[in-house]
Amino acid sequence: MRIRTLLAGSAMLAFLAGCAAGPTDDRAATPEMDDTAVAFQGTLPCRNCAGIDLDVRLVGDEQSAPDERTFTLQASYREHPQDPPDENYEGNWEVISGTAVDPDATVYELTPDGEGQVYYFLRVDESTLELIDPQRRRFQNSEALQLQRI
Repeated sequence: MRIRTLLAGSAMLAFLAGCAAGPTDDRAATPEMDDTAVAFQGTLPCRNCAGIDLDVRLVGDEQSAPDERTFTLQASYREHPQDPPDENYEGNWEVISGTAVDPDATVYELTPDGEGQVYYFLRVDESTLELIDPQRRRFQNSEALQLQRI
């Protein structure tokens, strides 16, 4: 079971490390924030680099109309040998209730416009989001996958 969890975690990190094809678009370099926007930042582990700086900005709130709940996500790679460009995504987010072990947990599903992988973040508390897998399970190294509200 431990190996399977490590493999699942490695697969998710590989997606973030640029192994999966996805759009790179410089238009979302520094999104402007409004009163309903919240921003989270953190550095995720990276197998081939010193870390992946992740910046996630959510506009709207859980009661907003679906088209008013938007996000931007920017991933920058530190000291990557291939020096890949930043990955920038925009799209809409939804609230999903429950994880594999906590039916009352709040999970944010971020779906990019066009191509790109869907991201799932568990709301640990008001100031912390944690990247989780598509089956809404936490990774073994969950603390290393957390973003803090800024």
